[in-house]
Parts: sequence; C-alpha cells; structure tokens
Amino acid sequence: MEVEQTALPGIGLRHDFTTQSGKRIGVVSHRTGRRDLVIYDREDPDRACEVVKLNDEEADALVELLGAPRIVQRLNQAHQQVEGLVSLQLPIPPTSPYADRPMGDARVRTRTNASIVAIVRAGRVFASPGPEFVFAAGDIVVVVGSADSTSEVADILAEG
Repeated sequence: MEVEQTALPGIGLRHDFTTQSGKRIGVVSHRTGRRDLVIYDREDPDRACEVVKLNDEEADALVELLGAPRIVQRLNQAHQQVEGLVSLQLPIPPTSPYADRPMGDARVRTRTNASIVAIVRAGRVFASPGPEFVFAAGDIVVVVGSADSTSEVADILAEG
C-alpha cells in the first residue's frame, strides 16, 4: 500500500491512499490536533466528496477499531510464516513488580531476546513502545520471540 504524504503549510499534513476498489481516501492532520477523514471524488481527485471532522477522542476510537485487530492479524500471519516464531499476549497483573513502572525497567529484550511489539490498554494499541512506556495493571503486552523466550517474558512480567 502506497501512502502519499503532503505538507499543508499553515494547516498540517495530509496522508492519502487509494483503496483496491479505486476510492481515494485521505487524513488531514491539523496542527490543532483535529483530524479530517476525507473521501475524494473519483473524477476529480482534488475534490472532497465527504469530510468527517474527528476530535482527538474520535480519532483514537477509530484507530483502536482499525488498528488492534490488524496488528494481531499481522502477528498471526508472521507466526505462520516463520517456523519457531511465537507471539503471545501477556497481561500485566496488578501484582506485577512492573505495574506503574517504565517498560525499560523489565529489560525484557536483554534478558530473554524476545521483543515487546505492542501494548494494548483499554482497547487502545501502542505499537512499538519505547523503554519509557509505563506499564499499567491490566495492560496486555504483545511479545514476539521463541517459545522459551516468550515464556520467560511471562515469568518476568508476573514475578520480576
């Protein structure tokens, strides 16, 4: 999928792509934080047929609806394609020594060679979180690695 990015001076950024069925869709990210979902006219690609203005909460809800299932689907596809690769979804229990602490404190990659590729919190996906990301009780941690390394991550998150 090819996504075109266009700077809009004084406004923000526009990202556009064309669907398989030929519809042109865009997202205008305003400097104010507002997002506009745009569907363009097939005959005139510069003319918007429909514009849906989204506030931060609405944009987040749309991302969650579209993003979470897609990330899990991609991980499952990778798991099927690469022998020995395992992806697990591990909870952060309230008793975890890493609840309310930065992810980097757990040193998961260093200790196990497994990778944390996403965190799901209340239906919101945080893809590729950095070491400063703070775990919260109830988070679901998406881990990729070997069967042994992902099992070790489960132990680390539960017990330290």
